[in-house]
Amino acid sequence: MNLPSQIIVGFIAFIHLYILWLEMFAWTTRAKKVFKTIPEDQFEKTKVMAANQGLYNGFLAAGLIWSLFISDANWSKNVALFFLICVLVAGIYGTMTVSKRILFVQAVPAIFGILSLIF
Repeated sequence: MNLPSQIIVGFIAFIHLYILWLEMFAWTTRAKKVFKTIPEDQFEKTKVMAANQGLYNGFLAAGLIWSLFISDANWSKNVALFFLICVLVAGIYGTMTVSKRILFVQAVPAIFGILSLIF
């Protein structure tokens, strides 16, 4: 994997680690300032659900980070491509069902990552 791809993959992994932290550990505090469309009284009620979502974001980040440590260039690229496609699908679904902002937070960076790996 080339350096620009590694930087993009690392950035996307960081985004998903941040989402993990927000949803698993800061849902009833900091997340209220990030997820402004959710009514204040819903954060405590949805704490367990948000933690579950955060865990899935952690799996995406782990896969992307893993791809950065694989020494075989083809294998590294393929693993990164798989996890970037997962991020893209999640981003598209989130855009359609939750918020248009997810398009720019998840889907667009994933598209850049995929394109950097292909070209």
